[in-house]
Amino acid sequence: MGERLLDVSALEPPEPRDRVVAALEILADGEYLRVRHRREPLLLYPWLQEHGFAWHTQARDITAFEIIVWRTGDARATAAAARVLKP
Repeated sequence: MGERLLDVSALEPPEPRDRVVAALEILADGEYLRVRHRREPLLLYPWLQEHGFAWHTQARDITAFEIIVWRTGDARATAAAARVLKP
């Protein structure tokens, strides 16, 4: 349990979104997904909200983003994600 890592930074649209959605569909209780992307996935956010996910996006630089995603209401995943989000 804990973190799953998905690097979609070398993929072309819409494959990054498709891979993120597929990974989230099999996310176990207590797990969160760390996504590495070269763009901010603005079109993914409405899907996340609609499907009960919370997320935090951090820009590493102009061409590198890291998105942490977890199920809303999953206390263990929320706590695990909070630990990695602390500065």
